[in-house]
Amino acid sequence: QQQHEDLSAKKLRLTKPSKSAALHVDLCKATSPADALQYLLQFARKPVEVESVEGVVRILLEHYYKENDASVRLKIASLLGLLSKTAGFSPDCIMDDAINTLQNEKSHQVLAQLLDTLLVIGTKLTENPSVRMRLVEVACKHLTDSSHGVRNKCLQLIGCLGPVEKGVAKEVESQAAKDVQKIIGDHFNDQDPRVRTAAIKAMLQLHERGLKLQQAIYSQACKLLADDYEQVRSAAVQLIWVLSQLYPESIVPIPSSNEEIRLVDDAFGKICHMVSDGSWVVRVQAAKLLGSMQQVSSHFLEQTLDKKLMSDLRRKRTAHERAKELYSSGEFSSGRKWGDDAPKEEIDTGAVNLIESGACGAFVHGLEDEMYEVRIAAVEALCMLAQSSPSFAEKCLDFLVDMFNDEIEEVRLQSIHTMRKISNNITLREDQLDTVLAVLEDSSRDIREALHELLCCTNVSTKEGIHLALVELLKNLTKYPTDRESIWKCLKFLGSRHPTLVLPLVPELLSTHPFFDTPEPDMDDPACI
Repeated sequence: QQQHEDLSAKKLRLTKPSKSAALHVDLCKATSPADALQYLLQFARKPVEVESVEGVVRILLEHYYKENDASVRLKIASLLGLLSKTAGFSPDCIMDDAINTLQNEKSHQVLAQLLDTLLVIGTKLTENPSVRMRLVEVACKHLTDSSHGVRNKCLQLIGCLGPVEKGVAKEVESQAAKDVQKIIGDHFNDQDPRVRTAAIKAMLQLHERGLKLQQAIYSQACKLLADDYEQVRSAAVQLIWVLSQLYPESIVPIPSSNEEIRLVDDAFGKICHMVSDGSWVVRVQAAKLLGSMQQVSSHFLEQTLDKKLMSDLRRKRTAHERAKELYSSGEFSSGRKWGDDAPKEEIDTGAVNLIESGACGAFVHGLEDEMYEVRIAAVEALCMLAQSSPSFAEKCLDFLVDMFNDEIEEVRLQSIHTMRKISNNITLREDQLDTVLAVLEDSSRDIREALHELLCCTNVSTKEGIHLALVELLKNLTKYPTDRESIWKCLKFLGSRHPTLVLPLVPELLSTHPFFDTPEPDMDDPACI
């Protein structure tokens, strides 16, 4: 007989070990800053549940206040920012503590990291304008810090959290809200180039968030184009482009002249000048931005293809104006030549910069650049501008055709694609067609097929041009039999686009004769097909 023993059931309560308690124990065990840093690094690798985040943050803040070593405080500040990003956790409960830690902090590195943590908190609490304004005011107070890292973070925080709404509630509207652009603009002249770059990027960040930048910034941005550091010049080019899109029709004065000019034309000339910058990164950026400046005047646009230097952008006075000035000056000449010893116009040699010739020859320089990235950017910009201006498309055709002979395959391919996009606005001359057809010998199949696509939609001016294209394509058919489908398609479209030019060639093409019977061609010959 089997005995059944009633065993009393044991109840188990499963609990997760508290992350905050474990961290507290570890940090208390640490005998040196190196140990504490090691425990923090181990903790950073472990995931933390949403419900544990607040407890962990409190423990970290408690140890932060006790800690004397800057490297440990830096790691704690970094962890606070990391934990604030936790999905589902609202960091408003730790904001006051994070701001308080800034008050007594002496280490510049830790200060910069704490500001970064405040930026994380602010971006998670975007719905609360009073929080954002408070953080912006904190950043403004630390803009006078001697460390470039701290000033950088302050500007970044202002750019990301500065007020952009027009109707900000009165209780949160403060001096910082009104003068955010002025505060950032004041740092365009900072002694550290990294801070100058951060200031321009903060201004661009405000623009991206929807704030309309003030036109007054334009003159400041123009001065930054002559900065010694490429990061500053690169950011300044971007800012000038943004302002040219915001205020294209505004009038700005030309330096050393009484003349005025549209802002978009002035900006176009300045960005064109940056295509000759010493840094290839700036040259690429300038060339790319030129393509999107389609509101520029046509005569400025056409100067980009002309290498002849203009006369320092100063208006030349008429003969009447010069005579009137001579008369009013009261000076007399010797009588041999009119006005030979009259006072000449004094030109400040420092003010006239022959190289800074605005839009003059910008694309010529860009297309001849030693860096292929600049050449590609210049080709892309030419394409965008030529699509919106048929007259410019005709003028830039010779330059694009020359790029078909570039040593870099990527540049050649981009040039072919560009010409195909503007093919409706252009007609190829015979000499240009010669250069284009020479590319059929290219060993790259991608290049050859792109060229076939181009010839499908190209306008040719003469019957001889059509015949030349046909002969070269048939040669190509013999040399590269695998291109057969592409070449047949090309010939079909080339013929359908030029019916009047093909008609006189029909007897020659089909080998027919008015009264002699010619031998029947081989129907399997790809060229005949």
